[in-house]
Amino acid sequence: MNSLAGHAATLHRLFNKTRALDFLAPLALRLYLAPIMISAGYTKATSFADTAAWFGNPDWGLGLPFPTVLAFLATATELAGGVLLLLGLFTRYVSVPLMVTMLVAIFTVHWPNGWFAIAPSNAQTSTAVVLDWVGLPGASESLENSRQVGERLDKARSLLREHGHYDWLTGKGPLVVLNNGIEFAVTYFIMLLVLFFQGAGRYLSLDYWIARRLVPADS
Repeated sequence: MNSLAGHAATLHRLFNKTRALDFLAPLALRLYLAPIMISAGYTKATSFADTAAWFGNPDWGLGLPFPTVLAFLATATELAGGVLLLLGLFTRYVSVPLMVTMLVAIFTVHWPNGWFAIAPSNAQTSTAVVLDWVGLPGASESLENSRQVGERLDKARSLLREHGHYDWLTGKGPLVVLNNGIEFAVTYFIMLLVLFFQGAGRYLSLDYWIARRLVPADS
């Protein structure tokens, strides 16, 4: 028993030593999120009129008030926020408006489509199976959607093999059905939430060096 406790204590000390590299976690989050945000903002900026129209149109868009203002705020937040994440500058502050944009995207764009960003085509291997076991609302509908997606993809593959260049069309990856659910937006929100609480991390961020300059280590 004492030997087991000793091994556990040794392992615990070894794990604690990895804290010297804990700055890598927020760095990885920043480097992952920054290009996503910059790309999203750049896409909105290069087609700003269409973006504003989509924000405001109630028939084929979001039907939001003040669409031009909201489109500008979303564009500026994603562009500037992505750059600041990349630099590790004002990280905790910029995480807040970026989280707000994710919440807006979740509830105004993706919420009616459920969880999955890409519709699972096999109901038996869908993660909704576990959720259906515990009776989570919407899980059985998700499984039925997966069955229908699978049927459509099987039909599409059959038609393409018979009439199209199937090998060329699938050369960069298999066919999928876009579900456009909340999965990605929620994932980004959680990552931003971590940065909000943890900050940009040590060494490889401007926040760290600014804080060092303002509050010397020996103070």
